[in-house]
Order: sequence, then C-alpha cells, then structure tokens
Amino acid sequence: MRSKSGFSFFSKITSSRKRPSLSRPSKGFESSEIGRTIDYAAEIIEKWNTEYISETKFYSLFCESKREAKKFVRRVKDLQNAMDLLISEDPNSEKLLRAQRLMQIAMKRLQSEFLLILSMNRARLDPESVSSRSPTSVVSNHEDVWHESRPARYSIIEVEAVSKNSVTELKSIAECMIAAGYAKECATAYKSIRKSIVDEGIHRLGVEKISSSKAKKMPCEVLESKMKSWIEAVQVSMKTLFDGEKTLCDEVFESSVSLKESCFRDISKEGALLLFGFPETVALRDKKNPHPDKIFPLLDMYCAITENLPEIESIFSFESVSAVRSQAFNSLSRLSESILSHMVDFESEIRKDASRTVVPGGGVHPMTISAMDHLSRLAEYSSALMDILKASSSSAKSLLPKSYFNLSESDGSPASEVRVRFAWMILVLLCKIDGKAEMYKEFSMQYLFLANNLQHVASRARSTNLKQLLGDDWISRHFEKVRQFARSYERLAWGPLVSLCPAISTSEAVEMSPEEAKMQFEMFNESFESTCESHSACVVPDPKLQDEMRISIERKLLPVYRDFYNAHRNAAMLAGTEGEWNDRYTPEDLGKHLSELFKGVSEKPYPCSTSFCLLTAPLNAGRKPRSLSCRRF
Repeated sequence: MRSKSGFSFFSKITSSRKRPSLSRPSKGFESSEIGRTIDYAAEIIEKWNTEYISETKFYSLFCESKREAKKFVRRVKDLQNAMDLLISEDPNSEKLLRAQRLMQIAMKRLQSEFLLILSMNRARLDPESVSSRSPTSVVSNHEDVWHESRPARYSIIEVEAVSKNSVTELKSIAECMIAAGYAKECATAYKSIRKSIVDEGIHRLGVEKISSSKAKKMPCEVLESKMKSWIEAVQVSMKTLFDGEKTLCDEVFESSVSLKESCFRDISKEGALLLFGFPETVALRDKKNPHPDKIFPLLDMYCAITENLPEIESIFSFESVSAVRSQAFNSLSRLSESILSHMVDFESEIRKDASRTVVPGGGVHPMTISAMDHLSRLAEYSSALMDILKASSSSAKSLLPKSYFNLSESDGSPASEVRVRFAWMILVLLCKIDGKAEMYKEFSMQYLFLANNLQHVASRARSTNLKQLLGDDWISRHFEKVRQFARSYERLAWGPLVSLCPAISTSEAVEMSPEEAKMQFEMFNESFESTCESHSACVVPDPKLQDEMRISIERKLLPVYRDFYNAHRNAAMLAGTEGEWNDRYTPEDLGKHLSELFKGVSEKPYPCSTSFCLLTAPLNAGRKPRSLSCRRF
C-alpha cells in the first residue's frame, strides 16, 4: 500500500466516506484517554504489522485467533473514532499523525487478510460448489482438507458454518476499511478474486464467445450440442452462480449500497452478457438448408430465458447492469423471429414437396408421419408459442376457411392464436395429401389413401398435446371425415360385388332354374376373386379403422350371399358336376378371405431424400402463403 502524507490521508478519510456529525468532546474525555486509545490500538496493530512478518510465511490473524481478530477490528474502529475527534480538535497534533501511520498499517493488514480469506474460501463461498459437494465431504476450519468418514449431515452443517463464518469476517473487514476511507482498496481486492470465480464458472459451464460467421460454419450437430450446454448453463448460473454472487456482495458490503452495486457489476456483467448474448448469435435461419427440427433447440433456449426472467430481473436489478436485462430481452426477440421463420419454413416445405412416388396399398404417406411427429412435438411448447405469436403481427385467422374451423371460438387471445396456427398448418398438410391422392388411378384407392392419412392425423392429434390446442370438436369432425372417406372407398371398391348378390331371403320363394343359379354363382365367384386380387395389397395401418372397414364390408356382403347360397346351392349343384361345385365359395370361405383384408404387404420405411421427407429448396419465408387447393377437406 502506498505511503500517504498526513494531508493526503486526511483528505482520503474525509472525502471517501460520509462522515458522521460529530459533537465536541465532553469535558470528561481528556486528551490522555485519546492517547490511551491510540496506545491500545498500536499494541495489537504493530503486533500484526505485515512488514514485520517473515517473507516466507504469512501468519493470518483471522486463522490464528478469531478472538484476537475481533479485538483487532474493534481497536481499529476505536482508533478511527479517536482520529475523528482529533481532526475536529487539532488537525496538526502529533497524536493524529501517529494514528494515521497506525491506520495505514492496519489497513494494509486488513487488506491482506481480506484477500487471504477470499482466496482460501473460493470453493466454500461458491454456492454451486457447496451444493455439489459429496455428501460425505467435510471441510476443516483451519485446513483445506477433505475427510470422507463423517455423516452427511455433519458435512453440510460444517460447510455452511465455514461459509457463514467467512462471510462474517469479510463483512467485518469491509465495514472497517470503508469506515476508514479505504473502500476502493477493499472493493479492488474483492473483485480481483470474485470475478475470476464467476469467469471460471462461466467457462466451466461451456459458454464461450462465438461470432455469427463462426456459428454459420459450425456443423449442425456441434452447434446443437453447444445450445444444449447453454440451456444447462443458464439454469446453473441463475440458480447458483449469479444469485450466489449477488447474495455475497449484499452481505459483505451491507454498509455501502454503492459498493454492492459496483462490485456486483464489475464481477458479473461481463460473464452475464456473454451468457445471454449466445442465443442472439446462434438464432440464425439457414435459408439454404431449412430443417424443421432446428426449431426445437431454439424453443428450448427461449424457454430457458423466459423461465429465468424473474431471477434475471431480480439479480440484475441495478441500473448499472441493465445491459444484461436488455441482452436477455434482445435474445428473446431474436429467438422469436427465428422460431416464427422456422414455422413458415415448415409450411413452405410441405407446400413444395414434389415427390411423385405412390405409397403402396394406399397407406400413410411418410410426409404425414413426419409432419405430425413435428407438430405433436411442437405442441409441447404451446406456452412459449403463445408468447411468441402474441408479439407477432402475423395471424393465421384470415387464412382458414370458415367451413374448416370454428372461427367464432377465436377470441383474439394468445391461446386462440396458437390454436388457429396449428389448425392452419395441419390444413396445409391435408391439402397436400389431397393432391397426392390424385396419383392413384382408381378413385377407390384415392379415398383409401385419404382415409388412412387423415386417420393418422386425427389419431396423433388426439393422443398428444395437440388435443388441448385443437379441441374435441376439431378431432371429432376429422374422425367423421375419416369415416366418410372409408365409406366412399367401400362403395367404389366393393359396391359392384355386393350388387351381384340377388337380395333373396330364405323366407321368400323365388323360382330360379339350376342353370341360372349356376351362372349367378360363377359371376359372383369371378367378381369376388377379381375384387380380392385388386385390393389384396390395400393396407389400413390403424387397427381400429381396419376392423371397422372390414366388418362394414362383411355386413354388406355376407348376409345377402349367405341367403343366396342357402336358397340356391342345391339347384346349382344339379346344373353342374360335383367337382365344379367344389370350386364355389361357401359363406365361410368368404368370411375367411374378408378377414385378411387391409393387412396388405408389410409396410417398409418409405425412401425419402431428406430427414423430413420433404423437398428442401430455397424459400422466401416472407411471402404471403398461396391459397390452398383442397377439394375434399
């Protein structure tokens, strides 16, 4: 510590702190009493004069004797009071000069002690480290040694006691130095240790400064890994690192509001800006290679910030660290923009899908599966999307046809806006599916394809968070549409066969010659075999829909055929040989064949050019969506 002249020292103690209003010394307070106060202070201050300590070893006052440390601080405070009285009485007295020299020695000692306590208790004063200690670990009061033999409850109590005692000592030293006009030296010592702890913590959490250009060149998997690490870093830093540092600053510098603020600012601001600046850097939209799944790390980052907003605003409440709050909100804004852009990309990719391969058997298109997987996962972030869409000027309400969605339910609330947006994205998917149905030459297969794909959409909506967003009415209407498509398939595919069976009840006496009966059986057999062969590859992946469609066909076909069979079997047998009759189908044969319907060929993964099974071409996300061409939805 630099030496000071009497004048400079007096200026320091009178200008660096708020001086209390002093009354004149009472008559009972003689000059000798001031002298004794100075003598008592000199006794302990000179004993612990740093200049007289061996250069090879520093003996810590606060480690050697807690009682003497308290006495040292008390005598320094007494010395300060005596100096205040001497300044008001006789600024040029020899006693004041002696007291000033003693105070310089005392401040040098306290500053050294302050640094030592901070250094020795780096881990103990770090809430993150304390909370993550092994349950069996115990810190000795005088040695930085870990023991593994004592119960966990003693470990926790002792660690907390060490931290509490250290904070008490730091606070005592800080108050003493601030009162003596050495606030700057105290703050400098404090910041030199604590800033390194925060910076080291941020580094250990994997947060690093990345430029936008570097982020663009970084492999996708590497960037996503850093984004996941960042989410964990936010949780840890806000719950332990910054919160603990703020608490420590408040406790140590309780006597000085300005020091609380300046120390916390200088220690935490740089690391916090680095932490909350990361999302703004990586919230990039890759227009050349859009990928829907990129939205989820962005949503996770958005949620991490919003969940910690109360802590951010509380911990960084000082005006001098308002830049941290601003950075957090800027990152939220940039993340929101990127998330909305990815949602537009998702819609645009569906619109631009140009694959022409027909799905075998009229099954579920891979685009339907991928899109619904994406939307189902996206629905898990409905709360975040409400906030994002609320702040957005765009709306999907004007895009949806009134016949498709009950817009009267849309009251302008954030929840309503999210509901409409999801309904719109699904409608875009369904209209694309409607277009792909045209690739089937037979109308019956078109309707089977539509039934399968809409069944998948409605089932996924019912079994995921989409149900809460879209509502029961939306789901019920789409399942009814599935049934309509299924009935259309049955009518076109199996109706001609049903019409070949004369509606003859066994209770009715209908005259038919053996030859006519034989001809009817032959016509039915040929038509049945042809129909079964044509639709043997048809597939209905959903078990419930498969049963419903098969039972529906059986009910239309089997009863009338059984009636006809029972009424004319004998006549037909008379018209032909026994061998010929054995080739005819019995009602049981029909039932067996019909029970195998819609199992089709084993479905295999559909080849696709991208992980999302969509064409990925450069898109203009800012353009207004085209009107949809959708005849059957």
